Amino acid sequence: MAEEQILAGFHAVKARLRHAPDSLMVIHVDQGRRDRRMTALVDAAAAAGVRVQPVDAARLDTLSRGVRHQGVLARARALALAVDVDELLDDLEARGEPALLLLLDGVTDPHNLGACLRSADGAGAHAVIAPRDRAVGLNATVRRVACGAAETVPYITVTNLARTMRALKERDIWLIGTDDQADTDYHGVDVRGAIAWVMGAEGEGMRRLTRETCDERVRIPMAGAVESLNVSVASALCLYETVRQRG
Repeated sequence: MAEEQILAGFHAVKARLRHAPDSLMVIHVDQGRRDRRMTALVDAAAAAGVRVQPVDAARLDTLSRGVRHQGVLARARALALAVDVDELLDDLEARGEPALLLLLDGVTDPHNLGACLRSADGAGAHAVIAPRDRAVGLNATVRRVACGAAETVPYITVTNLARTMRALKERDIWLIGTDDQADTDYHGVDVRGAIAWVMGAEGEGMRRLTRETCDERVRIPMAGAVESLNVSVASALCLYETVRQRG
């Protein structure tokens, strides 16, 4: 049986309705809410042939397990995304497409991971890769913040991030880490080929071995009083620099 997921909030449910309506088992909606936004969602579900079940707010709170749901929650079958780095890279090589990956070294805040996934989707990144330990998983909060990107961007967890980075090097993928002590800023590197941007954890940055395994390190110029950007903002800047250079 396919793994079941809970999608909470309008963005997550609408994104699944657009991309994979057949995976939706049922959409629960707040029976007391009849505004335009809710009506549009219910109409879209009906057009896609997805069952809608009105329930009271207390039932939604129970099903969402504390995640903010905005009166909308769906039960869905998990989508089949790449779950293995080699599988992903083999597919990219077969298509002749240069890899664009985002590696997160120990991001534990679900809001940050959700925002990183959303940026990765917008920039056309092929996957987000993170260590299995010391990192947040794809929980309901991540999916809500990602606004549907958790359903389109593979989130691949690995046992040993440094070992995975070395394997990426063997596949001719250039690893660029962000480091506020680096001499070169992120505009000054050529990112038109196969690359992986490497981001550190909130507050701590990259671990020593992760930093040493990078092929190159760059900084994001900071003109104000704060020393660094939030990891999701830094990820968006670097991913979109690749988009800019690739044209």
